[in-house]
Order: sequence, then C-alpha cells, then structure tokens
Amino acid sequence: MKIIVIPREDLKKISAIFNREAGLFIASIFILFFDGIYFNHEFYHLQKFFNVLMISAFTIMLYRAAPRVKELMVYAVFLGFIGEYLFSKGLNMYTYRLQNIPLYVPFGHAVLFARIFRFSKASIVKKHQEELAKLFQILIAIFATIYLVFFSDVFGFVMTVFVFLLLWKRPKDRLFFYSMYILVAILEIGGTAFGTWKWPGTAFGVIDFLPSNNPPSGISLFYFLLDIGCFFIYTQRHKYTWRRLKNIRRIKTV
Repeated sequence: MKIIVIPREDLKKISAIFNREAGLFIASIFILFFDGIYFNHEFYHLQKFFNVLMISAFTIMLYRAAPRVKELMVYAVFLGFIGEYLFSKGLNMYTYRLQNIPLYVPFGHAVLFARIFRFSKASIVKKHQEELAKLFQILIAIFATIYLVFFSDVFGFVMTVFVFLLLWKRPKDRLFFYSMYILVAILEIGGTAFGTWKWPGTAFGVIDFLPSNNPPSGISLFYFLLDIGCFFIYTQRHKYTWRRLKNIRRIKTV
C-alpha cells in the first residue's frame, strides 16, 4: 500500500494536522447525546443551548480563518440552510428528533467544511495526497461493503459508488471529498445512535428497491452538493483569480 512509503516524520505531521482539524470535530459529536432522545426524555431539552454553542464556535472559527476559508464558510451556512429544508422537510430524506431543523446544523456544516478544507490544503498533506486518498478510498470501500452485507444498506452502497464515479477523473479533489466522506460517516453514526435524527428504512422512505440503513453509508454524496456549491459560488465571484490559477496549473502539467 502506498501509505507505507510516506516517511515516518511526515506521517506524524499529517496525524497532528488531522487531529487538530478533525479530532476536535469528532470529539464534539458526542455532544449530540445531549440533544438525543434519552437525555431530553429523562432530563432537559438543550437544543437551544447547542444552537448558541455552535454559532459561537462558528463565529470564533470565522474570525480566525483566512479570507478564502472565511468566504467559503459563509456560503456553506447559506447552502446548508437550503439543503436541510430541501432534503429533510421537502423530500423527507431524514427526520430530526423535534421534527424541525436545529439551528446548529447548517453552522455545523460550515465548520466541518472549513476543517476538512484546511486539512486537505496543508502543505505536508498535499505532498502525500495521492497516498492518503488511496488509503481513504480503501477504508471507504470496506465500510460501505460492511454496511451492504450486514445491514442491507443498498442505498448507501449505491451512493458510495456514485462518489467513486464522480471522482474517477478528478484525482486532485479526491482527498478532500474522501475526508468529507469519512467524517460525515462518523457524524451520522453518532447522530443516529443518540436519536438526534433518523433515516427511514428505504431511500427517501418511498423507494422500496433501495433499502437503507440508519444511517446509510454514502450520505456524504449529498454533502458534496454543498461543497461543490460553495466552490462554484467562490469561483464565480473571483473569476479572474480562478482563471489565473487554472492557467498556472496547466503550465505546470505541460
């Protein structure tokens, strides 16, 4: 496996960056327990508190972010609201515990987006992006296959296949989107385990030939729409800079 060829010192640096950008986010997933079924049935309703907490975390991260990341985070919140109301309320793709759209969710999307973006753009990570992307691809394939075999998650497996197909000819984008896939999978497992939200037994609750687990494995496919939307808006607002960057990349590949 190509991951083995990465020098040990570089692996340590990559692990440190991953822990800094993704580790805190993964740890924060356990906070969803306090907005889950058990805690709110036995103790208190804390969703409003978490709304304030997430918006505060978003604001701090936005203040500290580089201009490009800052702009992308704002787009992510805007598109996050649209996506949540479309997929949860409009298409009944999944349902939150209180039948609402928690305010912390769209802001959480932006925080997740920014952390993965910063991880994938770190110089030491970009140096070994091919090897890391290959490792993540193998882990994703194993994960989706386990869900298919043991949980009859046809819907998730089909979405995972689409993820691979979309990235087939986009090697430079793979690490970002594979990283997104993995963190979204962890987030979904935590959120559904605590009962913060749930997925129906089939795709959208109506497509019977696509059985789904709660959660489906490849749900990050729909997060990709948010990611692509953010990048698209950014490139349209900065057309000159984007064309210049593409020309530089084209010259380097000649």
